[in-house]
Amino acid sequence: MKFRGFPFSCVSILCLFFGSLTGANPPNILLILADDVGCEPIGCYGGESVKTPHVDALAEGGMRFDHCYSMPVCHPSRMALMTGRYPFKLKAGWGSFPKAEEEHSIGRVMQRAGYATAVAGKWQLVLMKKDVQQPARLGFDEWSLFGWHEGARFHDPMIYQNGKVREDTKGKYGPDLYVEFLAEFMEKSIKADKPFFAYYSMALAHDVTDDLKWQVPYVPGQDRWLNYEEMVVSMDDMIGKLVGHLDRLKIRENTVVIFTGDNGTASRSKLRHLGGKGRNYEYQKVVMKQNGKMIPGGKGNTNDRGTHVPLIVNWPGQVCASSVSQDLVDFSDWLPTLAELGDAELPKGVTLNGQSFTSSFLNTEGPKRSYAFAESRSGKAFVRDQQYKLYNNGNLYHIPTDPKEQKPLPSGNADEIREKLQAALDALGYE
Repeated sequence: MKFRGFPFSCVSILCLFFGSLTGANPPNILLILADDVGCEPIGCYGGESVKTPHVDALAEGGMRFDHCYSMPVCHPSRMALMTGRYPFKLKAGWGSFPKAEEEHSIGRVMQRAGYATAVAGKWQLVLMKKDVQQPARLGFDEWSLFGWHEGARFHDPMIYQNGKVREDTKGKYGPDLYVEFLAEFMEKSIKADKPFFAYYSMALAHDVTDDLKWQVPYVPGQDRWLNYEEMVVSMDDMIGKLVGHLDRLKIRENTVVIFTGDNGTASRSKLRHLGGKGRNYEYQKVVMKQNGKMIPGGKGNTNDRGTHVPLIVNWPGQVCASSVSQDLVDFSDWLPTLAELGDAELPKGVTLNGQSFTSSFLNTEGPKRSYAFAESRSGKAFVRDQQYKLYNNGNLYHIPTDPKEQKPLPSGNADEIREKLQAALDALGYE
């Protein structure tokens, strides 16, 4: 672990020498999952195209991870997050969730540990109109989720709230409603003297639905939808509002706030419909300036532009301020990590792929992940450490010198690393 800059805060110095400053009560947990936001737009990761002061403040007061890896697109990332298992282990189709896993989900794990649970924003594990009670079966006491491929997510949104469609969203902005819902949930939980797990599965910064028979509303007073930069700014604003609610409730010091993204930055984003029938749109090509370089979005690719995502953990008095971790994290790690934070039991009879990374951000002794894994719908998969990446076709890349993965290393180069990563891939049983 290394630390960015001086002076250290008092908390940082205490953490550096003594490890975590554990409290007696289980912490509240706010997990924020941005949609289609890789590292490039975020200021604390060198992003220069937009301002993200609220996310940056989380990093300034907590820990930034430089090696967190998701799946290349949203649904498999969310499957891994919910279950602690890699998607190929679940054998579930696109837009579905295996019923056998419902009792083992992250929501169920936290419920059984005595947590109040809620989710708001994007669901994408099933079409809600086909199964309005699925969030409850996955362990969420309350939910407020937009109708994925059923209606708008931003302006005049279609929202299923606790099993029913909201009738009061005309003229309102979806992200505001999701934040208000979670703020009310957190306040109720505190009044009931229960720790909470609030999962803010953001709609931002994914562009609008494009497969409806009608077009979702434009930005009020304009002839287009939000562009990507505006959505990132709005994302940051919503995070600021939620953290502000924690401050207002005076529970900031007993709340772990975690921010990440479900896959890399989008490569393009819809701006307007060009008229006529069908999906005839004007698109914005998404290119972000990061550390002086123009980086095109890479969602859907298995390279770093598609799978390298931000991860920030903030917990005042527990996580060292302005710290940076080089430890590996992948998307199967959420369930065991939150379970450890909440002193919850892991699902019985289930072999998890994930492992807790609490020792990384609490600066305590504990096992560290030796490789991260990701897979794509095309059958392409990789295992990697901080520098080397091995695909299931046998190609090995040294990412610091070949970030675009253009020249696989020939046999005889880094063979020890190749054998180690191949053994990890073989052990997973990916075919």
